Amino acid sequence: METLKDRIRREGENLGRGILKIDSFLNHQVDPALMEAAGEAIAARFADSRPTRILTAEVSGIIPAVMAGRALGNVPAVYARKHKPITMREPVFVDSAPSHTKGGEVLLMVSPEFLSAGDRVLIVDDFLASGRTIDALARIVAAAGATLVGIATVVEKTFEGGRDQLAHWGVPVVALATISDMSEGKIVVSDQ
Repeated sequence: METLKDRIRREGENLGRGILKIDSFLNHQVDPALMEAAGEAIAARFADSRPTRILTAEVSGIIPAVMAGRALGNVPAVYARKHKPITMREPVFVDSAPSHTKGGEVLLMVSPEFLSAGDRVLIVDDFLASGRTIDALARIVAAAGATLVGIATVVEKTFEGGRDQLAHWGVPVVALATISDMSEGKIVVSDQ
């Protein structure tokens, strides 16, 4: 997605410690046309996998997950909650993952109402960095007895090794844009 890569080059900000700020179009303010295109690109790569659910973590993964679901023919997008609302009945699927931007561990919770053994699940998130959040989502898929069919992210920071952390799931991992280096204040977007 050249448009996405161009936006990262123009508007991305390296905040240090591997944190990429792209708040102007994804993580705070959302560019609907760009996210719609991202959803279509994800759908094109995973249509043959026939997902019945898309799973993400709140908050920044919701928009690309919804757009991918829409492009796949209105596949429902389910997001793992970080705080249990009173409307979520027990038991729930729960796993934990570290938050790179918030610090500390966060719980991820999904109601069995919206994820079950018959589902074919595509995980969609905003970033793939260390892979630990996506790995926690994949463990939730496994706990539900559902089938993981793939993983898609808007941006991957390859220098953090997340793709290798997810290899044990044996599913395709797709990133729409890859960042290969953020050392010394740089943001190096791969042309692959």
